[in-house]
Amino acid sequence: MLWSVLKIFVFFVLVAGIAMGAWYVLDMEGGVTIQAAGIEVTLTPIMAVLALVVLVIAVWVFLKLLGLLIATWKFINGDETALSRYFDRNRERKGFEALSEGMMALASGEGRVAMAKAARAEKYLNKPALTNLLTAQAAEISGDRKKAEEVYKRLLENDQTRFVGVRGIMKQKLADGDTDTARKLAEKALELKPRHEETQDTLLQLQARAEDWAGARSTLRTKLRTGTLPRDVHKRRDAVLALSEAKGILDEGKDIEAREAAIEANRLSPDLVPAAVLAARSYVEQGKKKYAVRVLKKAWAAQPHPDLAGAFAVVEPDETPEARIKRFQQLIKLNPDDRETKLLQAELYIAAEDFPAARRALGDLAEKDPDARALTIMAAIERGEGASDAVVKGWLARALSAPRGPQWVCDNCHNIHSEWTPVCGNCHSFDTLTWRSPPASQVVAPTGVEMLPLIVGSIEDKTEEPAEEEQAEIVDAELVDDSEKPAEEQDDEAGKEKTQA
Repeated sequence: MLWSVLKIFVFFVLVAGIAMGAWYVLDMEGGVTIQAAGIEVTLTPIMAVLALVVLVIAVWVFLKLLGLLIATWKFINGDETALSRYFDRNRERKGFEALSEGMMALASGEGRVAMAKAARAEKYLNKPALTNLLTAQAAEISGDRKKAEEVYKRLLENDQTRFVGVRGIMKQKLADGDTDTARKLAEKALELKPRHEETQDTLLQLQARAEDWAGARSTLRTKLRTGTLPRDVHKRRDAVLALSEAKGILDEGKDIEAREAAIEANRLSPDLVPAAVLAARSYVEQGKKKYAVRVLKKAWAAQPHPDLAGAFAVVEPDETPEARIKRFQQLIKLNPDDRETKLLQAELYIAAEDFPAARRALGDLAEKDPDARALTIMAAIERGEGASDAVVKGWLARALSAPRGPQWVCDNCHNIHSEWTPVCGNCHSFDTLTWRSPPASQVVAPTGVEMLPLIVGSIEDKTEEPAEEEQAEIVDAELVDDSEKPAEEQDDEAGKEKTQA
C-alpha cells in the first residue's frame, strides 16, 4: 500500500515537472538559429525541443537499422544464426529484466508479483530451469500449494532440475506430516546429490523416527564419506544407532544378535550409558562377568549414572550388603567426589544398616544441593538412627516438592524423558538427550518409587510394589500437612468429630 502511494506521488511530481518545463519553454523569447551550407533556419524554443527529441529518436532508429544491416551482412556471408541472435538479444534482455524483477519481488514477499514476472520471463527466455523454480517458490509464498507442486513435478522432467523438484515435493510432504513419503523422496534426493548436507540430515532424522536403524547407519556413513560429519561425532552417533538396533533385535527375541549389537555399540562409544548397561547385561547372560565389570567401570569413569550402578549390582545379585559395599569400591574410587558416587555410597550403607556411615557418605548434599533422592536418603538415615516420626516426615515432605535431580533432557527442546531414547519424543531430533538437571520450571511430578534402587537389593525387584510406596509417601505428606495446621483449626475439627459422635 505504501509503495503504491509512493509511485502515485512520483508520477504526479514528474507530470508537474514536465508541465512546468513546457510552460517555461513557451514563455521563452528568441529562438535557435541553425546555419549550414549557406542555409539558415530559425526555430522557436518549442520547435527546438521537438527537433531535439526527433533527433534522439532518429539516432536510435539509425543504430537499430545499422545493427540489422550488420546481422544481415553476416547472414549473407554464411553466419546462419546472425539474424536470430539479433532478434533474440532484445528478447533475452526483456526476459532477464523480468527474471530480475521477479527475484526482487520474491525476496520482498510479493508472491503474486513474482509469479507474473516469472511467466513474463519464460515468455522471452524459454528457460524453464530458471523460471519454474521462481514460479514454484513464488507459489509457496503466496500459499498456492497446488501450483507449487505442479511446477515441482515439471522440474522432475529435466535432469538439471530433478533434484530441486524432488526436494520441493519432499518439503511439502514433511509439512503435511506424510513422513513415509518424505523419507522415500529424501532417499531419492540423496541418490541425486549425495553431498547435499541438508538432505542427509533430513533423511537421517526421518529414518531415526521410522526406526530404520540400518538405513540410518548407511546415511551416517555417507555423511562421514562426504566430509559433512566429523569422525568423532560419527563414532558417537553410530554407537547410538547400533544401540537402537540392538534394542530392536532384542524386542524381536533374537538374543544372540542383540548381544552382539549391544557389545558393538559399547565398543563404538564406551561412555554411552545405555550402551554400557545393555552390553554389561549381555556379558552377564553369557557368564562373562569380568567383561561386564570392565565395561561398567569404563562408563562410570566417564559419567557416573544410576543405571550403571544398577547394572553393576546385577553382576552379583545374591551377595550380602557388606559384600556389595566392598565390591562397589571399584566404582566409588573412580569418581569419589562425584555427586552420584556419594548418593550411591549412602544407599549401600543404608542397605547394610550402617546409618552413621551413610550420613558421612552423603555429606552436606541434603543441605547444599537437595533433590528428592538426597532428601529421601536423609529420611531413611534419620529413620534408621531412631529419629522421631516428625523429623522423618519433615524430610519426606521436602522430598515431595524438591527437584527430581538429573534426568534425560533434550538439548534441543528441553523436554524431559523418563528413559533414554535415540530420538526425542517431542521435537524428533536425533541424539540430543543428555543426563543433566532440568530447569526448576520444567521439573515433573515426583517418582518416589525409584528413590533408593539399591536398598531393596535386586534392581529388577525395585518396581514390584510401587503403589504401596507411593501411597506411604502421600500418607506421610498428609500427616505433615495436618501437623502444620494451627491449633485452633485442629480444635475445631476435633469438636466437629465429637458432635458427629
